[in-house]
Amino acid sequence: MQSLTPAFIDQLCFNEAGLIPAIAQDWLDGAVLMVAWMNREALEHTLRSEEVHYWSRSRQELWHKGGTSGHTQKLRGIRYDCDADVLLLTIEQTGDVACHTGARSCFFEEEDQRSEGGEHALPPPADACTELMRVIEARRDAPEEGSYTNKLLEGGDNRILKKIGEESAEFVMACKDNDADEIAGEAADILFHMQVALAYHGVSWRKVQAVLAARRGAPRRH
Repeated sequence: MQSLTPAFIDQLCFNEAGLIPAIAQDWLDGAVLMVAWMNREALEHTLRSEEVHYWSRSRQELWHKGGTSGHTQKLRGIRYDCDADVLLLTIEQTGDVACHTGARSCFFEEEDQRSEGGEHALPPPADACTELMRVIEARRDAPEEGSYTNKLLEGGDNRILKKIGEESAEFVMACKDNDADEIAGEAADILFHMQVALAYHGVSWRKVQAVLAARRGAPRRH
């Protein structure tokens, strides 16, 4: 996490109640998990402990997120917007549950009627690769007739790995031809077939993201 000084807090524009809204965003896939309020005290506790603290408007007290449930939020980064009146917290959510209903995110409603949330609630929007992996895993768990993804999965490693090899060769040729559109298209094909292989072997896309994230700032290879 970046090193922050007290001057960081001095830049912020708190409202008349001394509060500022804070958006909690997942550190790997960028999903918005929740929105709450912070005051100067909550920020100071957060920066000091590196675990997120909010201000509860209903209880009028400091709120250590996950202090009771165990679903704490480790602060990975923090920014404020162009008007300095909204915070964006990049967090690592313990237990992958941010909502009090037990859902991963508080943002799971998209129907006319409200639901109860919980662990089976609609997942929050995320980056394109995460969304693609969700579709592939859904096909794996509930096959659809005529689905190309299911044909690959039914063929197992023999079919999936053969396609990865073919797409890799096509990607190499696109790079040799220096065709930006073809390069992007073939790269997308590799990613898709690679994710099918991951789903087939029960390896989550999030696990791959975590490996990539862990390599940021790692010692350089020689």
